[in-house]
Amino acid sequence: MAKIISLLVLQAVFCCNFFPLSYSADSLIETTCKQTPFFDLCVSTLESNPKSSTSDVPGLARIVADSANAKANATLNHILTLLKTATDPELKKALNVCVVSYNTIIDGDIPVAIEAIEQNNPKFAVEYADDAGNEVQTCEDSFGRNTLDSPISDRNKAVHDLCVVFESIASLLL
Repeated sequence: MAKIISLLVLQAVFCCNFFPLSYSADSLIETTCKQTPFFDLCVSTLESNPKSSTSDVPGLARIVADSANAKANATLNHILTLLKTATDPELKKALNVCVVSYNTIIDGDIPVAIEAIEQNNPKFAVEYADDAGNEVQTCEDSFGRNTLDSPISDRNKAVHDLCVVFESIASLLL
């Protein structure tokens, strides 16, 4: 009988200790994402990463930053592929602007923003996340100035929106 009671107590302790943790993680993600302009994108990005269930707000910011960086890298690779086959000089010019913008995002803005989060300096994280979003806009605008349809609008929007989510989460740390 004592073994059964011990098992029941152990089971109760297990349930009480572990269920609130996952509820808290979901609650933190939802609470955090509600404070961004792209709630669904924020939630889907964080929930797709298993690390988010044990992360604090700076950790959530890092996860979104890593996602933005991955999406930026994929976009840059796509731009480079388009450049190889582009024949229109105006299109090449716009794509080259995008190469510069995305290199700035990948090599400068996002790494500096991540480092700022890690060093508990959210002001710089916000600044560099904002700059990354501006670089994406520079890329997109390069097509409009030349009256071209952007072949990467969807990709630009995805990177831009992730940068905005990252900036919003970093702002919560100010």
